[in-house]
Amino acid sequence: MDFIERLQSLSKKINQISGTLATEEATKNALIMPFLHSVLGYDVFDPNEVVPEFTADTGTKKGEKVDYALLKDGEVQILIECKKYSEKLSTKHAGQLFRYFSVTNARIAILTNGAQYEFYTDLDAPNKMDEKPFLTLDLEDLDEHIVPEIKKLTKSSFDVDSVVDAAGELKYLNQVKKVLSEQFLQPEEDFVKFFTSKVYDGIQTPKVKSQFLEITQKALKQFLNDSINARLKSAISDNDIKPLNVTSNTTEPLELDDLDIPERSKVVTTSDELDGFNIVKAILRQKLDVQRIQARDTQSYFGILLDDNNRKPLCRLHFNAKQKYIGFIDESKKEIRHPLESIDSIFDYSDQLLAIADKYQ
Repeated sequence: MDFIERLQSLSKKINQISGTLATEEATKNALIMPFLHSVLGYDVFDPNEVVPEFTADTGTKKGEKVDYALLKDGEVQILIECKKYSEKLSTKHAGQLFRYFSVTNARIAILTNGAQYEFYTDLDAPNKMDEKPFLTLDLEDLDEHIVPEIKKLTKSSFDVDSVVDAAGELKYLNQVKKVLSEQFLQPEEDFVKFFTSKVYDGIQTPKVKSQFLEITQKALKQFLNDSINARLKSAISDNDIKPLNVTSNTTEPLELDDLDIPERSKVVTTSDELDGFNIVKAILRQKLDVQRIQARDTQSYFGILLDDNNRKPLCRLHFNAKQKYIGFIDESKKEIRHPLESIDSIFDYSDQLLAIADKYQ
């Protein structure tokens, strides 16, 4: 299975067995160990990789244990504290993690109840676990945007420096998104005051504040609706584009201007294509603002472009047949396709994608 498929499989399992998970041990056996093994790729039966009931005495506590420690080259890399399924996670549950973080080499800590996973590091102070997670994974409500970040924690891809470097942006990005979500639902006085001051020059009396609270709420809702409608119109317009005439010869010249119009009803964007698109964005975010990386789906292929410009192709995903390919357009406008063993194999072409990004910069 592809990485995203393994996450989705575990997500489905939660729905099937959640009613039987009455204890922490049941949660560990049914959900957390499968996550460590099937998703992150660790051998849960090898104490050189996974140490259950890990003990590291601290100055104030002796013999206290953390549920799991994940090792690499004999060094503790990740600490994990578990709670039973359905128990709401909070920092009060992370006492052992806070203490152990300072007496081991671990830079990553995970607090989980088998469904939700909170990932912590030491962004605020060296060797001291932050009070807020930099990333939260909810298997019962998967956000495909964070899948590439979870993949960085797998045994085969784990690079602690890369994870910590990305953690800073993720932490504050998620916090800002949360604040915006809360303000959209119930704007605070300062939030409303900011917008009022931009459009109203008079004194903000209680009556004015009350009026602008209602106006701001309406404006936010209309802004969201307008944004959604604009994206829908853009998607409909994109589906009207003309696809390249791809032939069975993988090096056949493809003239970018020699196009045919597809029937829009035949263009179906699959979950595999979206997964591939997210992986490409995760790779290219090192060089490009992800907002500049756009997709256009056609009958023949799923195109990924820079700035939504057909003259700046980044790659194409050919996922409509059993054998999947990633294609690149060379200087002579020929497409060269490379077979993929799985969707995750796109990561094998990171250097080629980054080189194309550099070419357009």
